[in-house]
Amino acid sequence: MITSLDRRQFLQGTAALAASALLPQFALSAEKKPLYQISLAQWSLHKAIFDKKMDNLDFAKVAKTEFDISAIEYVNQFFFEKAKDESYLADMKKRAEDQGVQSLLIMVDREGQLGDPDKNKRSQTVDNHKKWVEAAKFLGCHSIRVNAASRGSYDEQIEYAADGLAQLTDFAKPLGLNILVENHGGLSSNAAWLSTVMERVDDPHCGTLPDFGNFRISDDNWYDRYQGVEELMPFAHAVSAKSYDFDDNGNDTRTDFLKIMKIVLDAGYRGFVGIEYEGHQLDEYAGIRATKKLLEKVRDELAGDYA
Repeated sequence: MITSLDRRQFLQGTAALAASALLPQFALSAEKKPLYQISLAQWSLHKAIFDKKMDNLDFAKVAKTEFDISAIEYVNQFFFEKAKDESYLADMKKRAEDQGVQSLLIMVDREGQLGDPDKNKRSQTVDNHKKWVEAAKFLGCHSIRVNAASRGSYDEQIEYAADGLAQLTDFAKPLGLNILVENHGGLSSNAAWLSTVMERVDDPHCGTLPDFGNFRISDDNWYDRYQGVEELMPFAHAVSAKSYDFDDNGNDTRTDFLKIMKIVLDAGYRGFVGIEYEGHQLDEYAGIRATKKLLEKVRDELAGDYA
């Protein structure tokens, strides 16, 4: 049996691995490591990509040259038909390596419901995700991010989602990959529900990717984001710093980044924190820069508390 201590030690170990061991040697130094490193989620540039102003293959270069960010999180929607295209994936991998950029994970959507009440459809969804596990392995990622969508009663959805996730985790684990669930609408945005799903799967290779903003369960039903992040952090392999708009002091107008990052760090997490900008007042490039500046400011402010 995997105890809670075993799980915490495993997650802290994999976070440390993602933050250091996989980095190019030239990026390491004798200086004290920062509390966390900053990565870029590709969804931050979804408008540019959907509008054909940027190509998926240029993501690593843009992350490095425009934002000085050396770790990225892909979104499968931007290369949806390329999961088994070895030539295309090899090009993606080479371009990232040429920039000294680390590929962390692939966010996977549009492949069905891992918690589908129909056993056959659930199994098909698991199969649909397998190619993305293999693509992530090829690119050098540590995980794929999935959704735990389901239907039925509260308890039924726990069982359905846990079953689908366990099946996919069993496939990913021998490849050294993790399956991460994001709070992403429906009951997955109820952190108590998602935590129970994680406990039911009971495998450290199946974890969470807490997102600061995605806690809307239904139209007018929101889960408290600070409580939600705190409840999901014991299972976290990655963190998504969702940002929207900013006040005159550079703070996000929806989330207190200082408060929420203290929750992240208090959980023992020292991995990458991914920028996922979804605001409207600033364009995507300016929004990414503003989010990075805020994360750096918070990191500096908290450095003394976690010496």
